[in-house]
Amino acid sequence: MLSLLCFLAPIFFRVKYSKDFIDRLKRGDRGAQHILYDTISAKMYGVCMRYSGNSDLAKDILHDGFVKVFTSVKAYRGEGSFEGWVRKIIVNTALEFLRQRRNIEEVELNQASFKTVETPSVEHDINFFLKIVSDLPLQYRTVFNLYAIDEYSHSEIAEMLNITESTSKSNYSRAKAILRDKLEKLVDFKYEEFIR
Repeated sequence: MLSLLCFLAPIFFRVKYSKDFIDRLKRGDRGAQHILYDTISAKMYGVCMRYSGNSDLAKDILHDGFVKVFTSVKAYRGEGSFEGWVRKIIVNTALEFLRQRRNIEEVELNQASFKTVETPSVEHDINFFLKIVSDLPLQYRTVFNLYAIDEYSHSEIAEMLNITESTSKSNYSRAKAILRDKLEKLVDFKYEEFIR
């Protein structure tokens, strides 16, 4: 249930932060830091989970990301939404963790190995989709999250991951194909069960 809320929270809840509130953050006001954390930590945890696929690692990323937010908030110039600025720091922190822990490398299509996902029960909707996404090979999952969910362009992704733009497009395309295949198998499986 928590992961469902973390996934849906960014879609349904938007908070506008006042200049006074941001100024309090820039002065290091602990109360303002607690309010910010309480307000968006669930959303940012959802971001961390999408990249890490692991609850403990997501918590580490979230912690380090908020430390970076609080230490670099003075650099926020008021351009764009404050929440978007925080999200960018969290995403970059997640990418740093992935580079450190798993040493992201380009995935050649002929070298990739794909896990198969067994079809879970009917009560899975978004959690099941997130599980399928988390089962993608690391590079595919990272590119899919950056492009499809966080809305970065392929050129931005290429720069962030130190890959070519065509590799980003290829990884995204392959991730979509894997997801489509797994979801089609799920539909076929349910259909066969329904007929019997």
